[in-house]
Amino acid sequence: MNHYPLRPVSLPDATRREYDAWLDEIDRALAQPDCDRNELCRRVLTEIYYPQLVDRAPSELAPATRIALLQMDPRNVTLEPEYYHELDRERYARVKPLIWLWEMFDKSPLGENIHLGVRFRRLLAHRIFKRCGSNFKAFHFVKLSFGYNLEVGDNVVIHRHVLLDDRGGIRIGNGASVSDFANIYSHTHDIDDPKLVATPQTVLEDGVRITYHATVLAGVTVTRDSMVGAMALATRDTEESTVHIGIPAKPVKKKPGTPRRPAPPDPLADREGT
Repeated sequence: MNHYPLRPVSLPDATRREYDAWLDEIDRALAQPDCDRNELCRRVLTEIYYPQLVDRAPSELAPATRIALLQMDPRNVTLEPEYYHELDRERYARVKPLIWLWEMFDKSPLGENIHLGVRFRRLLAHRIFKRCGSNFKAFHFVKLSFGYNLEVGDNVVIHRHVLLDDRGGIRIGNGASVSDFANIYSHTHDIDDPKLVATPQTVLEDGVRITYHATVLAGVTVTRDSMVGAMALATRDTEESTVHIGIPAKPVKKKPGTPRRPAPPDPLADREGT
């Protein structure tokens, strides 16, 4: 196999400056102690989706257009976690505007821009998660539950269309990677009465790889440097430095432990000060 770390991708200098200025503006606004996160979310999303309507009076607009504009404000939207009894409503009220901003950004024309999107989600993650380490990378259409029950280490990568169900808490260690369309759960239902819910913490330890379309069930610890293979279902703790495949996932081989080559600087790493 060939060694293929991420390579730098150039953008026009003027474009890069525009992106940096926009991110810095949002970062500064969120850093203010009196920041109204709902209003910030409403303003940013309106400028993205309906810039021509920013200064229009609602009475001048068609009913469907008024309803569309209401969706820019998270106070006018209900999200699934708000219907769960164990939700800490005070904590969720702090992060809900940022989760809605994250999700609606992803659905906009800006969402699949890797250079901009990774940095934008990182900026929000540091204010949503219980803990977020350095160089966090999330690609588009990652779905969070509570958000505030996520603990994420350094150099973690979450790829497209991943579900992070942190109802009971998810802890992700340094250098872990979760591939496209994977699901990480931290709640489970009783087999007879689905209204009986358990919420054990799920742990992905340092160096773990959860690969394409795999699922990790609630309460599982995926141990250090182990891998859950494509389409596998992890129902119990894994063995360290071991590959697990199948439904349910079972250990099939030890990783050879080949030393990793040093990588060049990550082109999507944290900017200074973010």
